[in-house]
Amino acid sequence: MINVVLVNPEIPNNTGNIVRTCAVTGAKLHIIEPCGFSWEDKYLKRSGLDYWEISDVNRYENMQAFLSVNFGDKADTCDNVALAVKNTKVNSGAQFFFASTKSDHNHTDVKYNEDCWVFFGRETKGLDEELLHENYADCVRIPMRKEARSLNLANSVAIIIYEYHRQHGYKGLNEVGKLTKSFN
Repeated sequence: MINVVLVNPEIPNNTGNIVRTCAVTGAKLHIIEPCGFSWEDKYLKRSGLDYWEISDVNRYENMQAFLSVNFGDKADTCDNVALAVKNTKVNSGAQFFFASTKSDHNHTDVKYNEDCWVFFGRETKGLDEELLHENYADCVRIPMRKEARSLNLANSVAIIIYEYHRQHGYKGLNEVGKLTKSFN
């Protein structure tokens, strides 16, 4: 399963849309606080529609709590967040990717393991550069025009989730639709 990790998201509509995308694809969503919005925000709820009930959303007070809950005794507890993430990745053997416009690897150039973790940063700044530096070999980018700054966060998450599913043959997803009305 693909695990989507949002680090300090700021815009409720984006997070709500990501909840919906994760719900329809079976991705697990991890949200690391602080967020730039209230969890009672009407835009957050509206964007997620009724998909909140079928989504797997987990919230964490900070990166250390995220690492501890998901990787237990393999989680590094050092004060430097970038090193803690890097060391946890190494100690656990988990596959981590870091989505960033600052990467030189395209998101389609990597092989996503069945179980992987993809980190996305906040809308205004992305992921911390120190985190990217410590894990640069595992950074991926979505190609875009040189003049453009970045894609919308919700769109970026969707693109990478669907690349993951494409590589895994859309396992568990319904690939066939049908009309609901008869046109005779």
